[in-house]
Amino acid sequence: MNTDNSADNSENVSNSDTPCVVRIAPSPSGYLHVGTARTAIFNWLYARKRGGKFLIRIEDTDIERSESDLVQPILDALKWLGMESDEEIVFQSTRDELHRKYLAKLMDSGCAYRCFCSKEKLAAARELAMKEKRAPRYDRACAQFSAEEVKAKLEAGEASVIRISIPDGSTTYTDMVLGDITRENVEIEDFVVARANGRALYNFAVVVDDYEMGVTDVIRGNDHITNTFKQIHIYRALELPEPNFAHVPLLLRPDKRKISKRLGDKDVAEYGAEGILPQTMFNYLCLLGWSPKDGREVMKIAEIQEAFDIAGINKNNPVFDIQKLQAFNKDHIKMSPIEQLVSLIAPKMQIAGLITSDWLENPENRGYLETVIDLMRERLRVIDDFVISAGFFFGDNFDYDEKGDRKQFIPEAAERLTALANEFETKSVFDKESLEEALDTIAEKFEIKRAALIHPTRLAVSGLTVGPGLFDLLVTVGLEKTLVRMRKAVEYINSKKTEVSS
Repeated sequence: MNTDNSADNSENVSNSDTPCVVRIAPSPSGYLHVGTARTAIFNWLYARKRGGKFLIRIEDTDIERSESDLVQPILDALKWLGMESDEEIVFQSTRDELHRKYLAKLMDSGCAYRCFCSKEKLAAARELAMKEKRAPRYDRACAQFSAEEVKAKLEAGEASVIRISIPDGSTTYTDMVLGDITRENVEIEDFVVARANGRALYNFAVVVDDYEMGVTDVIRGNDHITNTFKQIHIYRALELPEPNFAHVPLLLRPDKRKISKRLGDKDVAEYGAEGILPQTMFNYLCLLGWSPKDGREVMKIAEIQEAFDIAGINKNNPVFDIQKLQAFNKDHIKMSPIEQLVSLIAPKMQIAGLITSDWLENPENRGYLETVIDLMRERLRVIDDFVISAGFFFGDNFDYDEKGDRKQFIPEAAERLTALANEFETKSVFDKESLEEALDTIAEKFEIKRAALIHPTRLAVSGLTVGPGLFDLLVTVGLEKTLVRMRKAVEYINSKKTEVSS
């Protein structure tokens, strides 16, 4: 056993030229929230930057809280973000025999002992400590039993857990994010490493699994620092090499509480269903606690991978801001391949009843959809916005915006729209130049500003008051549909005049 607990592990601090193995170890007690996803991203980037391995371990030893049907959604969410395990996925619950082997080794080392104290006795001791304003700490009563006394208790059927014996002194390790951290060993009680049924508890199982999986670097939230000190004591008791540790800042909610599935924070997959692109989520999450040296924000994953350096992770806990996420998404939609946008938008259009799968199979129709997406992408915050703001490209059955109706569909608009539609119809070519020329001609004829024609025309053809440039919109809709919609709007305006007069 290594008894020099004041020594640090600075000699283990990561070297960017050496291979590494990292892991993400979610528990299936809930879906994958953005806090765990961001930790996974840091691990994945660290491994890819150094040509190492990114592994996934499912920590499902907590039988009461773990749900097997949540495993696949967690893996799917990681895959959606572009992260899959480089080796076979490890399930902690299948490694009980391995954990027991190391527990036996721990007992043989003399660094652990059996504790026969009842829950009632421990609870009473803790309650007394609280009343006396002392930190609750196990009094090591069972550490005094001789081997014969322990054997007798076991033969008598007394239940016992296994506690690790924490030595005197202090412990220091060098954190790749936080630097040197020291903790007095007296602050850590002889904690339990195995239940009465012989199954290893979290901290012990993690050490064994990380060692057996060859994990060289443990990157996780800074709420695990206390666990890190406990795990260091286990490593040293078992005389196993310690990995490098890096504790990243926690992700906070707007109310400054830690993001948590227990507080009902969203599953990562929910953001995808709402129209956030996976590359957006990856980009935004990695910038919550890390930044490249050149200060860039919106980046492709390949660019992030190239720029990533764990030294760029800061110590402050960032806030997850949905508005900022959507702003990032808008930028990523603009720069995404049209094929990806079609694959995301088409299913939503089908659900909305705007297109069918048969319609999409026609190359001409698919080309039309690509044209509309390319025209609209500048205005989209999330993919779902397309269904709301671009539906008029795929059907004539839409309502007019109420506010726009009151403001733009005034009585004079009927005559103006009729004149403009007639002028459009005279053009041999239906392109932006000819449309703009026609609009200028009618504006001059009625001695009105261009806006007095642009706004009601947009409303007539799309039902909306905002959107892409009017002439781009009209060219995409086409002459025939444009004329039908403009004349339909004229009928509507005239019908309003009739209602008022009657």
